[in-house]
Amino acid sequence: MYQIPFEIPSYTFDEAMERLHATKKFGIQPLLESVEDMLAELGNPDDHFESVQIAGTNGKTSTSRYTAAILMGEGKRVALYTSPELVCLTERMEVMGRPVSEESFARGMAAAVTSGERVNARRSAAGERPYDITEFDLLTVAAFVVFAEAGVDVAVLECGMGGRWDATSAAHNIKSVAVTGIGLDHMRILGDTLEAIAGEKAAIIKPGRTCVLGVGTATPASVEDVFLERCAEVGVIPTLLRPRNLADAAGEMHPGVPREHADLPHAFYEVTSRPTRIGDNLVLDVETGVGDAEAHAYRGVSAPKPGYQAANISCAIALVEHYLGRALDEESLLRSVADCPTPGRFDLVSAEPPVLIDACHNPQSVQTFLAAVRGIDPDVASRPALLCAVLADKDVEGIVGLLAPEFPEVYVTRTQSDRALEPAELAEMFERAGKAPKAVFASVEEALAALEDVSLVACGSITTAGEVAGILRPGVQGGEA
Repeated sequence: MYQIPFEIPSYTFDEAMERLHATKKFGIQPLLESVEDMLAELGNPDDHFESVQIAGTNGKTSTSRYTAAILMGEGKRVALYTSPELVCLTERMEVMGRPVSEESFARGMAAAVTSGERVNARRSAAGERPYDITEFDLLTVAAFVVFAEAGVDVAVLECGMGGRWDATSAAHNIKSVAVTGIGLDHMRILGDTLEAIAGEKAAIIKPGRTCVLGVGTATPASVEDVFLERCAEVGVIPTLLRPRNLADAAGEMHPGVPREHADLPHAFYEVTSRPTRIGDNLVLDVETGVGDAEAHAYRGVSAPKPGYQAANISCAIALVEHYLGRALDEESLLRSVADCPTPGRFDLVSAEPPVLIDACHNPQSVQTFLAAVRGIDPDVASRPALLCAVLADKDVEGIVGLLAPEFPEVYVTRTQSDRALEPAELAEMFERAGKAPKAVFASVEEALAALEDVSLVACGSITTAGEVAGILRPGVQGGEA
């Protein structure tokens, strides 16, 4: 059983949050050494469990959730690390499907902060520059402490950004990895081409690990080549996930027809039934290990989710098979997928009037979301109104251009994020796109109060979905670990 090797202060949750917020000034640092040194100072809590790591521009949170759910169904004690949260930071760390308690979160933070202080004190004494320890560094180290103390068997780790320098990549014992897909996001950090971003995410593929390449890595060929060249370089044979019908991957892939690669193992999925209203089931068949020594088939995998989750569910199934090295228990799989929550992803947070949230936050994820909307309600005039807020460092013009023609009415606001675009500027962009907003609100709270009798779709950023969920569905309950 893991034990922290030195004394740590006793933080309250509020004190932990204060220490965390004090690190925001350091922003994002492409550096792994700080996390590696902090973990070593703590006696490497990450050595006490195995890990599965998932990267990708879109779909990685849902894929991570399905992976964790399927592993739990296989009898494993499972932790899940995702980002960002919708409502409360404790959501980023789950043990057995529940956010950790505020007490466990605060203890993990105390350990992470103390380890960082000890590492930096030693660096200063040696005449070396102290590390700028970021918010994500602290959260990741804290999570590993919490997971080790909870005695988990395996942790499912969602990369926060990229892969090469992501703090989750400091974990030891990563056995299996997946990349869901590639889009233009975080370009200031990761690069301004799909190929450059692919190179950053491909870095999680390392010798001795198994690998699943999701449908979003298949096109264009130049992006897929980045991953295949990385696999060849480190001696990893990847499994390529493909839809049986290209229409099943609408919104998940860049234009083009995937190459066959008959020399590599594949996993395939086929959607056999699509939802026609919120709450209807998506049904799919999944085949894994096609072209390898042994193929497995799972029929009638079903969940009350939109069609775009088919690729994420299938990627998770293939990834868990890789990690376990065997076929899955079909009855447990069906139950795990059906019951797995995906907060903030096509998520109905109010029934009357209906309010649907989605965390789509770049053009690719918006296209995927809109494909699901069209499948449920093809008539734009009958759809709910749109409540939109976006972050200024995203492709706002691309997001607005896609959303504007898809809803009969538009309202704009801003979230509390310090990266939020001012609503007046967002309103001007919608007007230029041909859909002048009916009203502009200074905050999400003000918007929801004014629109309490209006049926809404709220999207544009993860923080938009989170703030709406926090107001209309308050109270994230922790308790594990």
